[in-house]
Amino acid sequence: MGDIIKDDEFEELHDYESLKNYFNVGLHDIAKELDEENLEKIEKFRDDFTEKYLSHIDVKKKLEDEKNGFSKFIESFESNIDIDPGRLLGLTDGIFGMVMTLLVFSMALPGAPLLTEGQFLTFLQSIAHTFGLTIVSFILVSSFWVYHHEFIKINSLNMPYLWINILYLACISVIPFTTSMIGVYSKFFVADLLFGINIFLTILFFLIMYLYAYNKGFLENNPSKNEKRYVINTLIILMGITIAVNLLDYNFSEDFMYLFLLIPVISTIRDINFKMKQ
Repeated sequence: MGDIIKDDEFEELHDYESLKNYFNVGLHDIAKELDEENLEKIEKFRDDFTEKYLSHIDVKKKLEDEKNGFSKFIESFESNIDIDPGRLLGLTDGIFGMVMTLLVFSMALPGAPLLTEGQFLTFLQSIAHTFGLTIVSFILVSSFWVYHHEFIKINSLNMPYLWINILYLACISVIPFTTSMIGVYSKFFVADLLFGINIFLTILFFLIMYLYAYNKGFLENNPSKNEKRYVINTLIILMGITIAVNLLDYNFSEDFMYLFLLIPVISTIRDINFKMKQ
């Protein structure tokens, strides 16, 4: 049977009738040399083989259709959308401004009026820790705003990037709440941990957003591989600082939360060092 159907001809047969006719032509040439019993066996083999082959073709075609359909869905999902990147930048600036304002508003005056200077000094002492944490959060949010404007300058966007940016902004928006938690419940490690997770996720989503924009060619300044490596390494260092601060805060003192101020310091030093090497 190997001489009847050649490999290149075999792939061109896609329906039952053509396969059956092809076998019949071959069988006609050798029918005179076979007895009836052997001829029936060959015909049965022909029918079984053709049915299995057609089944294989149908399955293969179905898989290809599903694959093509999924590919088209992904391609459509990742296609650029008709949204001005400037509007996303405006939304980002608006949320950053609101978050910074909420951080300041979280510093409330006492409910009852203070009648003496001693009471006023006692009040200042009671809010000293909360005030310090608010300053830390304000500087962190300011740093994240600087990173966004320095590294995320896009000329186009698609739906995945849009939602990554929105998740990043969601993390930014939660910072006033987690700051208030550690201001009131700083003696509980879970409160400090939630604040650390908030900062960690903010940096992580920024890293994901930057890498996605870089890989899709959305970045306006078309950064080099060296600049990409510098940004990634800086963000990884900042995530490491976040983890270290939470461990120190849990094992030693809640005052280690102020080490979050190292984030803008280290990123600034790395930025100056990188620019000096260019």
